[in-house]
Amino acid sequence: MLIATNINVSLGKTAILHGVNFEGQAGHVTAIVGPNGSGKTTLLKAMTGELPYTGSILLDQEDVKAIPAPALAARRAVLPQNAGLAFPFTVLEVVRLGLIAGLGSNDSTLPRRALEHVGLAGYEGRLYHALSGGEQQRCQLARVLVQVWEPTRDGKPSWLFLDEPVSALDIGHQLEVMEIARSFANNGGGVIAVMHDLNLTSMFADRILLMKNGRRVVQGDAQHVLTDDHLSGAYGCRVRVNVAPTQHCHVPYILPQVANLR
Repeated sequence: MLIATNINVSLGKTAILHGVNFEGQAGHVTAIVGPNGSGKTTLLKAMTGELPYTGSILLDQEDVKAIPAPALAARRAVLPQNAGLAFPFTVLEVVRLGLIAGLGSNDSTLPRRALEHVGLAGYEGRLYHALSGGEQQRCQLARVLVQVWEPTRDGKPSWLFLDEPVSALDIGHQLEVMEIARSFANNGGGVIAVMHDLNLTSMFADRILLMKNGRRVVQGDAQHVLTDDHLSGAYGCRVRVNVAPTQHCHVPYILPQVANLR
């Protein structure tokens, strides 16, 4: 498991996170949702070591601060919200960066397999900067998949940390990316994803953390978190949650047409 306890983050003199508790489990997709400025990305960056914090973060019962950087990179990969490049790399060169950080450096086939996995087969020789925003996002996803290609290794789970992984994608590619995340979890890996789309979150997440103003509002499954009261309070508008029956369960969904400003 990944367990974050009493996480506080300040940027300068401004407190961003206030004693946040969070749990992510291997075999699950765990989503972090909330309005803009609620601290979702800040929490993710604290958990991945990009921002200093106070509190405790344990990854499979080990303090992440005590895990050497190379060992940590071999166990978890991070897809940032924005990944800029200063050099004219090709798509294949970008994806190969995942081999350097991960444990698959002896398998030269992984980058091409990862590109095919994200729907970019045949893009290997294209310049990264010539891609659309959505194509760049999928290229970066291929890179992090190469880094932790095996959802489990030596009996321990690998982890994907994804910051808004579908923000620049059309609906078909959104579903494709979320299916990749779902498959990674189904095969024993852990997925932590910052999400804005509450309906995709409801469809794919096993657990959801709802945040507001740098604090945890509630964490649980979709039926427990995605309620009228929780969402209305967090987002500052009247939200009505509906339920769509599926083959196996009832999935909450939200229609913007029935939301109203207070």
